[in-house]
Amino acid sequence: MDARWLSNAYLVADEEGGAAVFVDSGAPLGPLLQAAAAWRVEPSHILRTHAHPDHVEHEGELGLPVVRAALQVGGLDVEAIPTPGHSEDMVCFVVNGELVFSGDTLFKDAVGGGDYERVRRSVMDVYMAMPHERRVLPGHTDETTIGREWEENPFVRVWRGIEPEGTERVRVAGRDATLIVWSPDYDGKGKAWVRYVDGIDAIVGGSRVERN
Repeated sequence: MDARWLSNAYLVADEEGGAAVFVDSGAPLGPLLQAAAAWRVEPSHILRTHAHPDHVEHEGELGLPVVRAALQVGGLDVEAIPTPGHSEDMVCFVVNGELVFSGDTLFKDAVGGGDYERVRRSVMDVYMAMPHERRVLPGHTDETTIGREWEENPFVRVWRGIEPEGTERVRVAGRDATLIVWSPDYDGKGKAWVRYVDGIDAIVGGSRVERN
């Protein structure tokens, strides 16, 4: 994990066959390269969840093909699923049906900011349809599971209809709004779903929300 952006980079490997891939590159490469050497695997590709700087910083140093589509390499079967919302190019990668690299769409206790409706669809229609035991390795900080987020993620609980929408009046960048959901976020500043007085919904960083 990068200490500035709290962004994750990963190495996933088929130790028996020697195949491996990186997932994103926005974190120090040393530990990943050391792991590859220790495991005696040869990474062949970089799986890019999206092109924001905190996820692609070291791509040039690795010098490997960048992939945003399905991939079969050794014993690794990688499925690529578009999950737009935080960014237009966002993709999640499911590896061998066991784990999903979620980029900046689904986090422990939070979701990514961006286009509200597209983020909601990506979370509810894609992620929440996955097996509950599936590991989720996000683009920032802590690992989680689909089942945990189904039960505990504040956004998902309201989208499921098992928690009511909030009613607190707030201001966001000088605009009046209602705070529908407040959740923890990986950076410690919180994440908010707000509804402006014109009825427009948005997911914004907590630092933008003025609460009474």
